[in-house]
Amino acid sequence: MDFSKIALGIELGSTRIKAVAVGFDGSVAASGSFGWENSFINGVWTYSMEEVVKGVRACYADLREDCVRRYGEAPSTFAAIGVSAMMHGYIALDAERQVIAPFQTWRNENTGSAAAELTEAFGTNIPLRWSIAHLYQRILDREEHLDRLAGVCTLAAYVHELLTGESVLGSGDASGMFPLNAEGTSYDPGLVRRFESMAASKGYPFELSKLFPRVLPAGERAGSLTSDGAALLDDSGVLRPGIPFCPPEGDAGTGMVATNSVAPGTGNLSAGTSAFAMVVLEKPLKKLHRELDNVTTPDGRPVAMSHANNGTGDIDAWAGVFSELLERAGARLSKPELYDLLYGASLDSEPDCSGVVSFGYLSGEFLTGVPSGAPSLFRRAGSDFTLASLMRSHVYAALAAVRIGLDIMTVDEGVKIRRMLAHGGLFKSRGVAQKYFADAINAPVDVMPTAGEGGPWGMALLAAYSVAGDGLTLPGFLDKKVFSRVECVTEKPTPEGVEGFNRYLENYKALLPAVRSAAEASSD
Repeated sequence: MDFSKIALGIELGSTRIKAVAVGFDGSVAASGSFGWENSFINGVWTYSMEEVVKGVRACYADLREDCVRRYGEAPSTFAAIGVSAMMHGYIALDAERQVIAPFQTWRNENTGSAAAELTEAFGTNIPLRWSIAHLYQRILDREEHLDRLAGVCTLAAYVHELLTGESVLGSGDASGMFPLNAEGTSYDPGLVRRFESMAASKGYPFELSKLFPRVLPAGERAGSLTSDGAALLDDSGVLRPGIPFCPPEGDAGTGMVATNSVAPGTGNLSAGTSAFAMVVLEKPLKKLHRELDNVTTPDGRPVAMSHANNGTGDIDAWAGVFSELLERAGARLSKPELYDLLYGASLDSEPDCSGVVSFGYLSGEFLTGVPSGAPSLFRRAGSDFTLASLMRSHVYAALAAVRIGLDIMTVDEGVKIRRMLAHGGLFKSRGVAQKYFADAINAPVDVMPTAGEGGPWGMALLAAYSVAGDGLTLPGFLDKKVFSRVECVTEKPTPEGVEGFNRYLENYKALLPAVRSAAEASSD
């Protein structure tokens, strides 16, 4: 196998680290994975940096073994490598590039005061999970580690620096650290000066250009694998240093690439532990909306994103209960078989779930004003409470908060959604979640054969683009070299499905005060 013509993408997701090796046409050559979970420690959703290194190494080892099984050899090189990870969040580094505070993931919503103050000062929305909101909240709280702070980055940038020694970040993930300029190539200089003035007035004269990674758009070279990086990634010693890297990205950007949704007018939905829908804009939004992120594609085009902290996590918890029941009954199904069974059962429900409403809020949900985790299930007395209505409600719940944000785009801003592409684990079962999402947005929804590969595959494509772009734009590269022969499966909305989801959403919104009360009562 000629691995010098294979690109490698590694993505650190919320529950799984996955590596995918692809040819320049996107064909999958090998893959590997490692399961992990975040921890809730002292009120913070986090992962230890030891877990990060262990997980990346174990994931690569799994891919290396897959290569040996398939080709009889372990790779000593690749054409290019790219790293992506959960977007945004906060990793604080000292001058020696050591982590000096708990890693704050996207899931933390402990930045309310900072996000509100920055939004007002900047005149653009600063979501709770953005890195600048985390940094400013640390300033407002006068946290001890700020006296030693020399760097701030996202998880993707952190792992990239471990492997290459370069502090850089792709435009897409960088746009969730701090607002970018109109070209998407650097942090907005006017807002940088405004932030630095705000920080200095609090006694912290930070220079943002020295704290944050340098911004690089897709296609740029972003360093190469060092000897230390090769030893970290491949403990067998076979992988050689010197492999070029593309700019690291967030999982939002890799999701756009994986669904060929980087050109204006295209959009996609990613549904996993969190759920987010993105539309690449023809022109910027007219108004400030706290519910919507203003981010960019990996090549710097403006994007509006509706991001829900909670996606399929509660579905996984319920599936675990059903799996336990089966085992107690002496039966056993594989995980894919169980999920196909449960999702398939949901199709037998009435389109409005017969009054059964689920809230899979394992953590707080900014989009709906729920301050902390409060997974809840409601049903009307006399409702048709069945496995079908229960499971359909759970799948609807994974889409409902995102739909609320999309309504702001379409109704308040007049953004046209002609069709959307969907990817992530929720869409592995054919014709279920895809059908429900088409009804939810009243527009066709496409799913590609690569839907289950998702972000790691998209990251591998960005790595391939950095060495095999041949002067094409990113949309041109994806259209001509990757997706020209990919056939989509399309689901169109039905009148009864649209009406049913809308009735479900009305019940969902009506019950939000009860969920907020439950979250407040159980927050301790």
